[in-house]
Amino acid sequence: MRAELDKRAMAALSAGHGATDFANGALPALLPFFVDRFSLSYTLAAALILASAASSSLIQPLFGAWSDRRGALWLLPAGVAVAGIGIALAAAAPSYWLVCVLVVVSGLGVAAYHPEGSKFAAYASGRKRASGMSLFSVGGNLGFALGPTVTTPLVLAFGLTGGLLLAVPCLAVAALLVAVARYLSSFAPAGGAHTSASGEDRPGALVLLLGVIAFRSVAWFGLVTFVPLWEVSLGHSKAHGSHLLSLMLLAGGLGTLAAGPIADRIGRRPVLVVSMLAVCPLTLVYIVVGGLPGAVALALVGVCVIGTFGVTMVMSQEYLPRRIGMASGLSIGLSIGLGGIAAVGLGAVADSVDLRTAMYAAAAAAVPGFVLATLLPSTRARRQLAPEPVV
Repeated sequence: MRAELDKRAMAALSAGHGATDFANGALPALLPFFVDRFSLSYTLAAALILASAASSSLIQPLFGAWSDRRGALWLLPAGVAVAGIGIALAAAAPSYWLVCVLVVVSGLGVAAYHPEGSKFAAYASGRKRASGMSLFSVGGNLGFALGPTVTTPLVLAFGLTGGLLLAVPCLAVAALLVAVARYLSSFAPAGGAHTSASGEDRPGALVLLLGVIAFRSVAWFGLVTFVPLWEVSLGHSKAHGSHLLSLMLLAGGLGTLAAGPIADRIGRRPVLVVSMLAVCPLTLVYIVVGGLPGAVALALVGVCVIGTFGVTMVMSQEYLPRRIGMASGLSIGLSIGLGGIAAVGLGAVADSVDLRTAMYAAAAAAVPGFVLATLLPSTRARRQLAPEPVV
């Protein structure tokens, strides 16, 4: 019985999560440069987010199902490498449509990594499942935050061809995951890599949770897509918009570290409900007030939204304990996929009305997410039924 969280395994898995999301985080920072280079409308710019989101989400449940049946540890280094190479080549691509294709390739790498990575993160977490998943999630949060932080100065210094260097950290982490693959494989439960925890599946509760995730994703992807463009529309520099996006993402990483232990202590549902309640008013402060209060509010949005990514992933696994790879793929895939679709819809609103209206729509999406969160059943009683993985 593994009772304690294994820090070595979690560090490797979190690093892989960070590298894939680093590639994902680079894309929003590249959008203003693509808009200038290819004379894109807001809708076409948001379509790149959809291309990334769809490719990195729609097949995640399939990767999860494969992982539950057969195990697929090789997807960890392969996913990281493909994600990095895809976004690096997209940065230097000579046409908009080639950018779209390469963004899709990068998204497939992201899709390959997440279900397998989150499953092994659950195995390596011991009894502190939410705390462990928070550590796994914070790697992705930091990686996504570093994406724009690194990308903008890189492109400003070397042009879009300098974006080829974005592949370097991803390839380095992929090599690390190859080196520790045997150690990670020791965490698979006895009886085969497809063995999952025991307990009763509750698909109805999972559907309700996926609804919360969907509305949260509309609000989140609206901000991720349009914060850099919003700041440019206000007369600020591309670097300023990128810095605000990074602030939101880095604050979210800190929120993740706090949300996991709190969820282990008081329960997953209260943490999720309170965070969803705060998203809409905080977003409105950023849009309406702006300045320093707006920046603080934007950082708090990151805390509320990103901080609960790990919590909702654990909840999905606890609602579907016999198929945790599938549950992970659904929770992550749906959040990315619907968020990307929402980004295109909001882009159309920005083109047909104005960008401010699209930002208001993103803020409003958090309200039905909060309502659904209040209807979620507790996972506390069911968690006691699931034994820890045996090595």
